[in-house]
Amino acid sequence: MGDVLKDLTSGTVGGAAQLIVGHPFDTIKVKLQSQPVPPPGQLPKYAGAMDAVKQTLAAEGPRGLYKGMGAPLATVAAFNAVLFSVRGQMEALLRSEPGVPLTVNQQIICGAGAGVAVSILACPTELVKCRLQAQSALADSASAGVAVKYGGPLDVARQVLRSEGGVRGLFKGLVPTLAREVPGNAVMFGVYEAVKQYLAGGTDTSGLGRGSLIVAGGLAGGSFWFSVYPTDVVKSVIQVDDYKNPKFSGSIDAFRKIVASEGVKGLYKGFGPAMARSVPANAACFLAYEVTRSSLG
Repeated sequence: MGDVLKDLTSGTVGGAAQLIVGHPFDTIKVKLQSQPVPPPGQLPKYAGAMDAVKQTLAAEGPRGLYKGMGAPLATVAAFNAVLFSVRGQMEALLRSEPGVPLTVNQQIICGAGAGVAVSILACPTELVKCRLQAQSALADSASAGVAVKYGGPLDVARQVLRSEGGVRGLFKGLVPTLAREVPGNAVMFGVYEAVKQYLAGGTDTSGLGRGSLIVAGGLAGGSFWFSVYPTDVVKSVIQVDDYKNPKFSGSIDAFRKIVASEGVKGLYKGFGPAMARSVPANAACFLAYEVTRSSLG
């Protein structure tokens, strides 16, 4: 089996592990990000992450925490296969000779390159996911009259293609997606390599155990969201914005309006669930990737 196919297979397994562990946290994150600012004197729909979990379970049951998982589940193979295979190919280009470990700076470059590639897949997938996750929060808002109800991932795609400019509508939010994925993956893979080398006591990390890989993967995932979270908030509000009556004209406009109406803290709505998700989800992803990659030779 060639290296590309090994990375494709291992990335797929890692992505599946990440999705299963992390999706409930992601659902709560998007609900907190997309809930509208309440009128003066009124409380927001969700008081915080735990309140969002309680309300979701009460209204929709455990399945509500996995709402919108169909779209990323259907594309998780392609997304993570591209992420890890592009990173693997960039490693091969930067490596001075076969088998030589890369430096942390070289891993940062590999992560940035992989981030460009996955943005093309991530944008339409995240749009579908965010619409499904956010619609219950938007349903009780003042904009309920214009909020579209979706029956599932395919229904979201059909409605967007039909009424929001065709294929272009599925790539709404591409700019903030790139602004999240490129620096985010650069930081994540850089931190992952740095922690592995620290735990290994040198550049040869091949002897690390599963516990060390879990620690490195968890810290790497946390670093991703810590570095780019405001960008993710902007992406989410743009992707769930109403097409016919938009609140935002673009990423910069969304950023300014969020800060103007909610302050800097508005850029960190859902930060707790995102960080709570990123550590176990990415620990599972990297561990599954490494174990699968090692088993394939």
